[in-house]
Amino acid sequence: MKILVTGGSGFIGSNLVDKLISLYHDVVVIDDLSTGKVENLNKKSKFYKMDICNEDILEVFNKEKFDIVYHMAAQIDIQKSIKDPIQDAMVNIIGTINILEACRKSKVKKIIYSSTAAAYGNPDYLGIDENHYTQPISFYGSSKLSSEYYVSIYSKLYNLDYTILRYSNVYGIRQDKNGEGGVISIFLDKIISSENVSIFGDGSATRDYIYVEDVVDANISSIEHGNREIFNIGTGKYTSVLKLFNFMKDIINKEIGVIFEDERLEDIKDSYFEINKSMGILNWKPKFCLEDGLRKTIEYYNNKHI
Repeated sequence: MKILVTGGSGFIGSNLVDKLISLYHDVVVIDDLSTGKVENLNKKSKFYKMDICNEDILEVFNKEKFDIVYHMAAQIDIQKSIKDPIQDAMVNIIGTINILEACRKSKVKKIIYSSTAAAYGNPDYLGIDENHYTQPISFYGSSKLSSEYYVSIYSKLYNLDYTILRYSNVYGIRQDKNGEGGVISIFLDKIISSENVSIFGDGSATRDYIYVEDVVDANISSIEHGNREIFNIGTGKYTSVLKLFNFMKDIINKEIGVIFEDERLEDIKDSYFEINKSMGILNWKPKFCLEDGLRKTIEYYNNKHI
């Protein structure tokens, strides 16, 4: 199939592109390289350096005639969304509408949209299932949730198939502490560099950490399964930030100090997913436990620092 991956030079997107190409799909990448990296691009993919808000993107759609569109390009930094909500909305909402318009006009069969646990906000219960209310507490969560509604409405109005995947905390190879930095990549950089690690709050906050290869597999399953549905993509297990840090420190075998800083109002205290729907309808389940995923990630970062 002819497949587009927006954000295909980024962390999750580039891993997905590699997998799609290994499955013999014809893959095109659109990325403005604002956070993605040229070295992440698979040489067998076709690349367009473009902003997803650029109206000329329709020309690419008309030329390439995509069957499937993975929309992964986004502004994903919660802190940036607080500081600059207009830019966050421009990329995440207007950019998504621009992609949806191109899908409509070029008759794309299906869009697979990458969303986030931030759509739920502070949970009323754990694990969070797809029926949980959505009440984001950050502009980032709000912009991603708004885009979900646009995807759903485009489907109703124009018969565009879709699958929406809400990710928990994704980690793994190619995650950049400066661009798409999650807590694991930030911790690893500090630990490998023998620098103290900062933790907001007392370290008891919990998250559902999922390895990037499992996220890629969920995206692949979405080609054939889960039409017009929303799915949680996580492990269904939780780990505290402090336990995560100690776990990583032990694997690397280094003594590193911790600096505890004030909690941030926009941070959710506890979050982990219920994933029965994904395992059933999407025909997917995570393969990596946290220890195995961390070991693969740490090996990758260690090799980068050599």
